[in-house]
Amino acid sequence: MQILVINAGSSSMKYQLIETDDKTVLAKGLAERIGIAGSRVKHQFTKNGASIEKVVEQDLPNHNVAFEIITQLLTDKEDAVIASPEAITAVGHRIVHGGEKFSETQVITPEVKETIRALIPLAPLHNPANLIGVEAAEKFFPNAVQVAVFDTAFHQTLPEHAFRYAIPEKFYAEEKIRVYGFHGTSHKYVYNEAKKYLKNEKLKAITIHLGNGSSMTAIDENGHSIDTSLGFGPLCGLIMGTRSGDIDPSVIFHMLEQLNMPLEKIKNVLNKESGMLGLAGSSDARDVAARYNEGDPNAALTFEMYGYRIRKYIGAYMAALNGVDALIFTAGLGENSILTRRYACKNLEGLGIELDEELNVDNNHADTPVEIQTPSGKVKILIVPTNEEWQIAKEVAELVAKA
Repeated sequence: MQILVINAGSSSMKYQLIETDDKTVLAKGLAERIGIAGSRVKHQFTKNGASIEKVVEQDLPNHNVAFEIITQLLTDKEDAVIASPEAITAVGHRIVHGGEKFSETQVITPEVKETIRALIPLAPLHNPANLIGVEAAEKFFPNAVQVAVFDTAFHQTLPEHAFRYAIPEKFYAEEKIRVYGFHGTSHKYVYNEAKKYLKNEKLKAITIHLGNGSSMTAIDENGHSIDTSLGFGPLCGLIMGTRSGDIDPSVIFHMLEQLNMPLEKIKNVLNKESGMLGLAGSSDARDVAARYNEGDPNAALTFEMYGYRIRKYIGAYMAALNGVDALIFTAGLGENSILTRRYACKNLEGLGIELDEELNVDNNHADTPVEIQTPSGKVKILIVPTNEEWQIAKEVAELVAKA
């Protein structure tokens, strides 16, 4: 089954064409700067065993034009990976917010689209772009089944005592203000990969997704998310590339009332000027690591704070799970940052968590699941590369097969 996976943003669109029978990525690419000067589509595919990249430098005024070019690239006479748009069985769409309505993958109907549209106030930057991607796909792949895979769906198993905030009930009952969590597709994928790797069907795990946006999830022995660090929006929890993570709300009141900062400025500071960028001057952990190795005290403090926040969540989630079998590191920093994993596991021997530093170094950039704990460590420490596109394709294929 050939499935096109779409991740549409406000000015970009990532895509992968996946053959689900053998997990092959037939083509992938990125349309970027949609609606902005300097737009282009980068398209990669394999031909005669060689990886080839094509770049189309062209004005992309909207997502429909981007989709038209992507379709042309996929069906190009010389380098076609599909004979025609009809070859694609289904299109899987990453939809950021499904609210409380969607706890599993859904075939996109007019009613589903209307619900996604109604949830725009909960994800004003993402759901509108996701819908644009859906409508463009409907136009260019009219015979394909359109399917929504929601970032929030995996976390719909959170118990009420974990997803409710201690504010007046009307804010939940009427406005649906609660913990939703994000990165659910990634957390679900790496948990299941770890379960297969460890041959443990009753795995209790803490998944640690560390990218420019980061989150952690406590997953019980039934594979259910029971707590997660991102909440109503993507700002709380861990320190991130440009986001502050957890902060005392009194700081916001102080900025507003004593420093006379407008709300929009405060929001910009916490979302776009904080995190690693605010502490070390760069949102890229590779830059911060280079400064760390040069002895920069701000870089050292950044990794200490970054790791300390992760360790606090590890402790909390071990309590929530009543013990844990495995820590699972994934995503950009989780898979590729020696320093991040080192500081995230620092001084946790009392909890049975012992990082083997040699394995931590040797297995950086792992492309398959790998263990990096010491022989005496009671808790498994794994690096598991994430693959959200494959998880989306898998869920789409399973849903289509049932239909």
